[in-house]
Amino acid sequence: MAIKTARPWFDATRGADGITLIVEPYVDPLIRCNIWHVRGRDRDLLIDTGLGLASVRRLVSELAERQPWAVATHTHFDHVGGIHEFETRLVHRAEADALAEPADASIHVDDFPLSVKALLADSRPGAELVTAYPFEGFDSSSFRILPAAATRILDEGDVIELGGLDFEVLHLPGHSPGSIGLWDADSGTLFAGDAIYDGELLEGLPGSEAQAYTTTMERLRSLPVRVVHGGHCKSFGRERMIKIIDSFLASR
Repeated sequence: MAIKTARPWFDATRGADGITLIVEPYVDPLIRCNIWHVRGRDRDLLIDTGLGLASVRRLVSELAERQPWAVATHTHFDHVGGIHEFETRLVHRAEADALAEPADASIHVDDFPLSVKALLADSRPGAELVTAYPFEGFDSSSFRILPAAATRILDEGDVIELGGLDFEVLHLPGHSPGSIGLWDADSGTLFAGDAIYDGELLEGLPGSEAQAYTTTMERLRSLPVRVVHGGHCKSFGRERMIKIIDSFLASR
């Protein structure tokens, strides 16, 4: 049976405080990245950009009158597929090279290791990680991440100023060497990328490091968060964050 074409490709849900959640609903949940559009007084920020199967920049143009800065919480392919579309691109120093020279990427189940296949919604041989295509004539075998050199390098403690809203960069390695969180202390809001989200956390990937992940979790446990917006799954509060962290640390 031929796979359908889905338009629109993205779902966008406007929330409080000028934050819009963008997702690709036809993508397997394991690689269905949360894309966060945050509006500031002087500029906007796009936190992660999804797979790049369809133009996230075109969607953002419908949501706001100005183009945002695009920041990568890390450079796994499900988070940086659309970052090449934006003029201003931010990433942690440890993964700048990976943004400029991306690794191979695939949406074919057969290209994933057994440990990852077990987490997919459809792990049948020959299956694809999408239930629809973004446009007629889409060729899934041609999917790749385009190179996109960073225009600003981020380090621990840097501040991203949007005007009336400032995010401190937290270096949160473990899931990947250059994973970051964006922390707004005034509102208690953390955009955590894949450092922590309300799902099965992955730490056996290339570039993951167990001791660094433990240190990151211990650091996050002391953070006075009100809400965590993760790289996947639903947002959650401090109580749920503590449970996720304690479960993770107990498994060490």
